[in-house]
Amino acid sequence: MAGEKKRRARDLGIPFVGIPGPNNAITDVAGVQVGHSTIISGNGRNVAGRGPVRTGVTAIFPRGKKFSPVYANWYSLNGNGEMTGTTWVTESGFLETPVMITNTNSVGVVRDTVLKWYVDTGWYGNEDWWYTYPVVGETYDGFLNDIYGFHVKEKHVLEAIGVAQGGKVLEGNVGGGTGMRCLGFKGGIGTASRSVVVGEATCTVGVLVQANFGARKNLTIAGVPVGVELRDVLPDEFHAPPHSNRREGDGSIIAVVATDAPLLPHQLKRIAQRVPLGIGIVGGRGSNGSGDIFLAFSTANEGAFDRTATTTVKMLPNDLITPLFEATVQAVEESIVNAMVAAETMTGINGNKSYALPHDQLIEVLKKYGRIK
Repeated sequence: MAGEKKRRARDLGIPFVGIPGPNNAITDVAGVQVGHSTIISGNGRNVAGRGPVRTGVTAIFPRGKKFSPVYANWYSLNGNGEMTGTTWVTESGFLETPVMITNTNSVGVVRDTVLKWYVDTGWYGNEDWWYTYPVVGETYDGFLNDIYGFHVKEKHVLEAIGVAQGGKVLEGNVGGGTGMRCLGFKGGIGTASRSVVVGEATCTVGVLVQANFGARKNLTIAGVPVGVELRDVLPDEFHAPPHSNRREGDGSIIAVVATDAPLLPHQLKRIAQRVPLGIGIVGGRGSNGSGDIFLAFSTANEGAFDRTATTTVKMLPNDLITPLFEATVQAVEESIVNAMVAAETMTGINGNKSYALPHDQLIEVLKKYGRIK
């Protein structure tokens, strides 16, 4: 995707387990496309409806911009959040729509705009009767963004959809992740992938997160207690009390897991249930104020969805699924760290400031523990 190239975790020498795909992104799963719309304007005191604005929308298409339902399922670690359409995903076993991610108060407009887009583009082909439930997840960006100003509009949703494509994915302060914080530092969008051998086949697992969770004291990177180590070396302004009622540890994370392995919905539930293991590695604890919601889908078995005919599908044996579990955990961990490494310091409403994870200090801490030479 076009845009400024930002540093990623591996650019800093941070070690991870597993073999990434060519882009180290969710788009390494063939057919997956990602697009962002980023909305940034204004500075100073928050005036509802005027800003400052620090928000956006992210779109994820499983098989490109065509109606081609994929097997899917979801899981929630802590439910202080929202992802629309998930009850039908579980009931039917299919994800029929793109996955959209935005801020907490913009779920409605994003959902409605996607539905209108279906009508305008003939998403369901020649069918004259259909119904759908757009899937829209959210995390709260009200520390930096005029969240009660409702600044996400139809044009922003359509922009995210319109620019969605494969290849490299922008990370950090972009799309739905624009105004997010993570583990005491600036957060946002992050992605990663893993290539694994499953039986006689090579499969890809890709993850995209919107990271907005956790307490700084728990931040752990490459097994190192980075949050604790940085506590005494950061300038005083890092520790200034924010103009916010947000408690330390509050926030949320949305994770979308894609794979080309032939998994059925009950197996994809098992994949989604492994996402918290990756979150825990970097310091997530599923706090009371956190909405931790995860969706997994498989791009295999194209053509399995049919309203009238019986179809034949392939299914990976459960005895071969463990490498995909491990790949999910690894890609979630790296996606979160990528989000934090790519994110830049941002000042939002009322002068509230979320500081970027300082690269130089991070490297020194990792060297201290022998994780970087």
